[in-house]
Amino acid sequence: MKEEKETAAVEFKQVEKYYQNKEQKVLNGVSGSVPKGSILTLVGPSGSGKSTLLSLCNLLITPDAGQVWINGKEVRSWDVNQLRKYVGLAFQSGTMLPGTVEDNIVHAARLHHFEIDRVEKFMERVHLPTSLLKQNAQELSGGQKQRVALARTLVNPSAILLLDEITSALDISAAREIEQLISDIHERDQKTILWVTHDLDQAKRMGEWTWLLAEGQVVEAADTHSFFHHPKEELTYRFLRGELSGGQRS
Repeated sequence: MKEEKETAAVEFKQVEKYYQNKEQKVLNGVSGSVPKGSILTLVGPSGSGKSTLLSLCNLLITPDAGQVWINGKEVRSWDVNQLRKYVGLAFQSGTMLPGTVEDNIVHAARLHHFEIDRVEKFMERVHLPTSLLKQNAQELSGGQKQRVALARTLVNPSAILLLDEITSALDISAAREIEQLISDIHERDQKTILWVTHDLDQAKRMGEWTWLLAEGQVVEAADTHSFFHHPKEELTYRFLRGELSGGQRS
C-alpha cells in the first residue's frame, strides 16, 4: 500500500501580496512547504518579503492571491484565536507590555481565557530567574526582554513558532544564548520554526532548510548545507558573496 504523504506544517501556494494600494508587489508567486518539526531559516535582501511571509502565517495580514496552508488547513479558514494559539510569533524588539514580567507572561492566557497552572515554569524554560516575575518589564536588559517575549509566546500551546530577526538587536553573547534557547525548545517540543535572519552565520548554524527570498520570490530552497556549500542559482552565489544588500554577517 502506498504511504500517504505527511501534511506539511506550512505550505505556500503561489502567494502574492501587495502594499500601497496594490502599487508595490512584495510577494510574487511564492510557493514552498515546510516539513513538520523542522527549522527553516529565511534569508535575503532587505525588503524581499521575508517578514511579510511570516505575517501571513498567523493572519496578521492576508494574501492578495494564492493560499497559505497551516497543518493542512488554509489559513483563512482557521478561527483567528485558535490559529494564534497554534502559530506563535516573536518579533525583533522583544517589546514589553506595561506592567511586570509576570503580567507579560500571563497576557496570552488572559487574552484567550485559559489558566496557567504555574507561571514560574515559563521563566525556567527560557532560563530566567523566577525572582524577576515581580519586576517592571521595562527595566529588563535587551536579552532578558527577548527571553520574556519568548516565554510569553510559549504560553500558548503552539506547534509552529515564527521568529522575526529576534537576535538582531542583541550583542553576540546574548544572541548565542537565544540560539541555544531556541535549540532547546526545538529539541524538547519538536516545534516547526520559521526564522527570518539577516545573519548568514546564524542561518547556517540554526537552519535545517534555508530559503533565499529576493524581489518577492523564492530564488533557492534547499537543505542548509547544500544552500551554503553547493548553491544552484547564480543569484544565491551573489547573495552569499555579499553582492546583494541584506547578506550581512555578524
